Amino acid sequence: MSKLKLTGKQIRAIGYEEGPVVSVAMHTMCTHFKHSTEEEALNILKDILAAPETYLADEVLGKIAEKLIAVEEETAIEIPLNEKGVAYNVFGAAHIEEGALTQMQTAAKLPVAVAGALMPDAHQGYGLPIGGVLATDNAIIPYAVGVDIGCRMCLSIFAINPDELKKKEAYFQRELVANTLFGAGREFDGSRDHPVINRNEFTDIAFLKNLQIKALKQLGSSGSGNHFVEFGKVEITDANNPMGLAVGNYVGLLSHSGSRGLGANIANHYTQIAMQQTVLPKEAKHLAWMSLDTEAGMEYWLAMNLAGDYASACHHTIHDKIAKAIGEKPLARVENHHNFAWKEVLSGVEGIEGKEVIVHRKGATPAGKNVLGIIPGSMTAPGFIVKGKGEAAALNSASHGAGRKMSRSKALANITHDALKKELKEHGVKLIGGGLDEAPFAYKDINEVMACQNTLVDVLGKFYPAIVQMDGSDPKKFRKRRDEIIGE
Repeated sequence: MSKLKLTGKQIRAIGYEEGPVVSVAMHTMCTHFKHSTEEEALNILKDILAAPETYLADEVLGKIAEKLIAVEEETAIEIPLNEKGVAYNVFGAAHIEEGALTQMQTAAKLPVAVAGALMPDAHQGYGLPIGGVLATDNAIIPYAVGVDIGCRMCLSIFAINPDELKKKEAYFQRELVANTLFGAGREFDGSRDHPVINRNEFTDIAFLKNLQIKALKQLGSSGSGNHFVEFGKVEITDANNPMGLAVGNYVGLLSHSGSRGLGANIANHYTQIAMQQTVLPKEAKHLAWMSLDTEAGMEYWLAMNLAGDYASACHHTIHDKIAKAIGEKPLARVENHHNFAWKEVLSGVEGIEGKEVIVHRKGATPAGKNVLGIIPGSMTAPGFIVKGKGEAAALNSASHGAGRKMSRSKALANITHDALKKELKEHGVKLIGGGLDEAPFAYKDINEVMACQNTLVDVLGKFYPAIVQMDGSDPKKFRKRRDEIIGE
């Protein structure tokens, strides 16, 4: 007899409300009633839902009953924001839109907030603004991490003369296209194994079980929106760089993407749970948190870390495939997350000195003392290889890019294909895929952004794009709220 498989959708369909009880019910039935039929298992769950108090003494089913009773007893009392928010620093305020500033002010008033900072590339999003950094006391906020959990940069540097990118443009373009995959929902026909796919979280957390196959099929892909894989020239300018590279020019392979469908599903699932557990005023509802002392909070923490490691594995798969295809081994590799939360002890921050806090960086680069990272510009503007200075005023953070100055819809309405072609030609950039919503004109001036954070990072070198691969799908076909979700 085949083993029982239940989905959260099936359990919600019989009347269970979205929340931790769904995961508990799924895990309990698939573990202890694995030889039952779906109909038998669902009938048991219906009986528990109808009279949970009669199952409290049951050693196995009592766990489901306890969750149901807790939900019944829970009164959705709105939690007020603090009148005065925690102090936070804003870097490059002149370049930040009002909506992002307002969102940061709201986040600072959360009862769990202890410190914050806003980066110069900041712009409005959902919950915490993109470019926002927020430290909390033992609380995790899914929308302060972002929908694309673990979205990251990865740069491989090769001992190749950058002139080769023009001389053999067709060759590098061919290998780039052959070894990447872009597009919302896109999956590889075959699959490749990786230790991250066999992690215990996929079996220990009921919600993740049905995402394991999707994660396997999307391993090494890049999605859509502002995600890219590109060849370009690396210019190392600091002889004392920790990478051990001599000052000079190299070929670089730079990628930007996140945790694909795995991360998006985790984000949406646990955001709904957080919003049910923590009811906030309308303007702050997307900043709902979960305590790390709760089952749901710890589940999300484990799932978030899995998604972050999965995002890293996707980048490594891409880089390893392309390195093998061009017959080169990288001299150095630099990478960093920028949609994540970390447990950190922050020094030099008033009120939390020596205390462990949860630091959310939504669209912000970790910039602790001597921490390496990459801050990209646009498809024609240079990116920057940086080393963090560990600036307490920024909560050890820096920007994650240039930041948008036009929403995607505004860019589509105001930028022409002729203007984009001219810009690409002037900078000698070959674009594969991509769209007007990602045109350089939609972004802030990366040099101005970097000038606003020279106290946060040291620049070790630059990356100049040459052959850029992005998703070529029609941006108008993307789902509603695309402006806010892509890149969060």
